[in-house]
Amino acid sequence: MSDTDSTSQSDTLRTPIVAVLGHVDHGKTSLLDKVRGSAVSEGEAGAITQHIGATAVPLDTVSQMAGSLVNPDDFDLPGLLFIDTPGHHSFSTLRSRGGALADIAILVVDVNDGFQPQTEEAIDILKRTGTPFIVAANKVDTTPGWNPQQGEPIQKSLEAQSSRAKSKLDESLYELIGQLSDRGFSSDFYWRVQNFQKNIGVVPVSAMTGEGIPDLLGVLMGLSQRYMKDEMAIDVAGPGYGTVLEVKEERGFGATLDVVLYDGTIRAGDTIVVGGANEPIVTEVRALLQPRPNAEIRTEKRFDKVDEVGAAAGVKIAAPDLEDAMAGAPVRVVGDRDVDEVIREVEAELADIEVTTEEEGVVVKADTLGSLEAMANALQEAEVPILRAEVGDIAPRDVAVASTAREPEHEVILGFNVDVLSNAQDELDTSDVKLFDDDVIYQLIEEYEEYVDEMKRAQQETILDKIVRPCRFRILEDHVFRQNNPAVVGVEVMSGTIKNNMNVVKWEDGEPNRVGQLSGIQEQGEDVSSARAGSRVSVAIDGPTVGRQIDEGDELWIEVPEKHAKILEQELRDDIPVDELEALSGYLDKHRRRDPFWGK
Repeated sequence: MSDTDSTSQSDTLRTPIVAVLGHVDHGKTSLLDKVRGSAVSEGEAGAITQHIGATAVPLDTVSQMAGSLVNPDDFDLPGLLFIDTPGHHSFSTLRSRGGALADIAILVVDVNDGFQPQTEEAIDILKRTGTPFIVAANKVDTTPGWNPQQGEPIQKSLEAQSSRAKSKLDESLYELIGQLSDRGFSSDFYWRVQNFQKNIGVVPVSAMTGEGIPDLLGVLMGLSQRYMKDEMAIDVAGPGYGTVLEVKEERGFGATLDVVLYDGTIRAGDTIVVGGANEPIVTEVRALLQPRPNAEIRTEKRFDKVDEVGAAAGVKIAAPDLEDAMAGAPVRVVGDRDVDEVIREVEAELADIEVTTEEEGVVVKADTLGSLEAMANALQEAEVPILRAEVGDIAPRDVAVASTAREPEHEVILGFNVDVLSNAQDELDTSDVKLFDDDVIYQLIEEYEEYVDEMKRAQQETILDKIVRPCRFRILEDHVFRQNNPAVVGVEVMSGTIKNNMNVVKWEDGEPNRVGQLSGIQEQGEDVSSARAGSRVSVAIDGPTVGRQIDEGDELWIEVPEKHAKILEQELRDDIPVDELEALSGYLDKHRRRDPFWGK
């Protein structure tokens, strides 16, 4: 018998699915462990059931843990189902028909540490999927001077604190409320929130002492009951609908699916359709597996076979041909429908997640369909084109595809939460393909953008080295050291950089006349190859005679070829110093007085 058949009410209302998100060190796992641990100690060990990738906490146990905050008579919902794939914050991007897999989320934030990269990312995902959430402001017990009240509701615990500890905590909480406000969310302490659809409730908690856990459960139950009752209404007797959490090899079963079922029932022997890497997979359920209760785990038998499972629940499905199934993909029981119709349904849901690809771009790999979609959205915002995007670990053919890129900056694989297969690592080691991998989407994209910037900077520097750059300089009075062969004079560099071996021009009657070539620069008696604006140096110029072609007080210019002037103005103006830009503008002005299209 499945959990959902146990009471007459829950034939129609399923358990709300709760996701726990947050930054890596902010206590997601310990919060879940605390909820599980308290549930076990509150009732008999069987009160709480471990599912695959999920923990079911029935209403009676929630009520025992939350005390006066949850009266079971006020609720029709059967309890709460926490998705708990630890260390896998990407499950927040798993989908169900029409949105996120989770009905409601807890965003865990360390009250002292505030928003961190994965917090930002979780917020983006919650915004995009429109998932309602509450904020668990964790680690209140680390507030200086805190007097722990094991397992108490937070307001009761606050009454036992010194005014110093209370005001220190208030300070941190208001900062958190400010950070939420900066991201477009109105929020307040949950007990002050009148309308949870307009405001986010902040619940101060401690995963260590259990303080605030009753409040957290109370708010989750209250929100689900009040605002989501319609969405919890399901046809338990109907065909099962679920989402793949993970595809795992299990000894004795081959490839299996860890699935969260959110509608209907699935039975052993059912024909199911699962989203696959290439096309939907049609197969038959050989076995449905649930973890054995902790008390009787034997190493050789970790699972119990069950005949059927009703929503909402986590279950492991063993069936043939599941190797190509994708995390995040839909699972549908065919039931008495036409199998082609169900295949079309699954294809339509997968088509919703289609990533737009281009002829040229980067290769993207992610662990689930939802995270692939999140990656694609983030890359689109960053204007990074995608050549290919797939779910799964990095394989040799990904390296082969990436190495065909025409632009060096696209010869890249971006991997989110995936491994590199060993034969792909060999390919990477011997190719020019660069791999970026991270489990925070926006950090991954930032790393890639920094790499591209660095690469462009290096390219610009190479171009700049080869380009003749402008310089205006003036021959100083009383600084003629030699008339000719070569003429040696003292000059002041007005703007730009004077460099050796460059041609020198002098403007006369609106025309540039080449007067010679620089053959040496000395600064304070030392030979140098260049000198910046503001310097006074002596220069040797091959060609002219002082008193004829050039004279004391003359303004001279380095001659910039038209093609170089065009590149400097159009492509490199952000890469050259202000005084050089000034020299370029002056030089272009002079030319454009005689030819308006010069250098354009």
